[in-house]
Formats: sequence, structure tokens, C-alpha cells
Amino acid sequence: MGEVQEPDAAAGRRRGGAGALRSVDRAVSVLEALARLGEAGVTEIADELGVHKSTAFRLLGALENRGLVGQEKERGKYFLGAGMLRLAGAAAVRLDISQEGVPVCRALADSTGETANVAVLDGDAAVNIMQARGAAAVTAFNWLGRRTPLHATASGKALLAHLPEERREALLAQGLARFTAHTLTDPAVLRTELARVVERGYAQTAEELEDGLNALGVVVRGHDGSVIGAIGVSGPAYRMARESLPEVAERVLEAARDLSRRMGHPGQHLR
Repeated sequence: MGEVQEPDAAAGRRRGGAGALRSVDRAVSVLEALARLGEAGVTEIADELGVHKSTAFRLLGALENRGLVGQEKERGKYFLGAGMLRLAGAAAVRLDISQEGVPVCRALADSTGETANVAVLDGDAAVNIMQARGAAAVTAFNWLGRRTPLHATASGKALLAHLPEERREALLAQGLARFTAHTLTDPAVLRTELARVVERGYAQTAEELEDGLNALGVVVRGHDGSVIGAIGVSGPAYRMARESLPEVAERVLEAARDLSRRMGHPGQHLR
């Protein structure tokens, strides 16, 4: 039997995919080289990567367009751009809040007996980056690293409520998926709820993501007052009943104030 030939289209896709991966790898190598050298010209970068100068020039141009690389026009030398600081700053904030959130999250879990989480905004979702379980927690489900919907979770609502109006409306326009009979899927109703979140300082959900699960969430602020995440607690509806949520919310608010202080926020007013 003769050898089966790969269809031209599939072969083209494979070659294109391999080329794209190679370009990404080379771009990262450029950034690593500039981090090590401080600054370098096209020829030096080409030598570092073992590529033709034209390839190095294209890579540097693409990185410069994204602000990841800058160039001294007089000498033609390239250096890491301000865009790298933006990316590094975002990564540092996520790392710092996860580290500083450990004792705060554990203390909140201990005081409530339930599951406490620290979450950050990730595009159109909230991602849990820290979790601690209290003595009364009845589930072993691990929320760590899970992307959760903003409109159906307490931490998500807290983050959503404090977004700039334009971005918030863009997210609402994407549609609101239903998870239970209690999920808020009407944008107008959700807008009213988000206004209440800002007014009272905390967000709450009552069986909106999962039946039998209630939760509370409060935003965490950084040194400049900007929202950098949220801390929350969740538990079974029979224990964290609607009428008891305001009392539990006081503990979550205090945890948010504590974590915000640890992140450099000077004030007590977190709304």
C-alpha cells in the first residue's frame, strides 16, 4: 500500500502553526536577551537568536508596536519598553494579593467556619487565587484556579459593580447565562443589584451559581485606591441564610479592610 499523503490544507495549517510557535519563541528570546544585555542593536539580537538580521528586525518591530520594546533613535539600540512594566506590574499584583491573602483568607474561614476565597478579575470572569476552608465547611470542592461568572458569584458581582461603566456595560451586553432558577439574567435587574453592592459595600448571592450555595464578596483595594481583587466567603444556604448575610458581611468587610491595608491602601473606606 502506498504512503498516505497529508492533504495540502492540513499540511499548510501544521506548517503555519509551527511557524507561529517559532515566532513566539523567538520573540520571548528577544525579550530575555534584552533583559540580560540591557540594550542591543539588531545585529546583536540576530546573533543571540541565530537568525538573519531581517528576522530580528521584524521581531523587534512587532514588539515595539506593542510597547514591549523601545528604541533609542540616535544609536539604534533597543531596550525593554514600558509595556513590560505594565505586564510585570499586573503579575506582581496578582502574586502579592495571593501571598498577602493567605492569613486573611484563613482568618475569615476560621471566623465564619465556611470557605473563604480571594479572587481577581480575569477578562469576563473572576478567578479564585486563594482558598481556605473553615471547620464547618461541608464540601471538599476546590475553587482554586476556577474561572467563575461575574454576575452569578459574590466576588464577581463586587468586581463587576466597581468596573468603569463602559466596560461593565460591554460585559453585560455579552449576555447573562443562567445557572439556577435564581440567577440574575435580566441586565436591568442586575444593574439595580450592582448599585446596591456599591451602596452597602458588599455583594451577595443566594443560590445564583449553585442550588443551596450562598456567598458574600467585598472588593480589595491597592495603594492607589484601585480595585485589585475581592475576598469572599461561601457556605450552604441552610447555614448562611439570607437573613444572616448582613451579619456575616461585617466579617467579610473587615477581612477586605485588612487585606487592603496589607496591599498598601491607607484608608478604611472601601466602597
